[in-house]
Amino acid sequence: MDSAFESILKINAGGTSILMVEGNAAKALENSHRAYVLEMGNNRFEGNAKDLLENGEVRRLYSGG
Repeated sequence: MDSAFESILKINAGGTSILMVEGNAAKALENSHRAYVLEMGNNRFEGNAKDLLENGEVRRLYSGG
C-alpha cells in the first residue's frame, strides 16, 4: 500500500472521517467504509464500499473489470 493510503488509514483509525476523491476506484473502495461513486457530477452509486467493490456494474465501469 502506498504511503498516502497508509496515512489516510491511520488518520481514520484515530476517529477522523475522511472524504477522499480518488481516480483509482478499486483502491479507494478497498480502503473505505462507505462510498459515493459520481458520474458527471451526479451520484451514480452509493453504499457500503465492499458491496460496491463487488458490484459488477461498478467494476465494469470504474475498475476495468
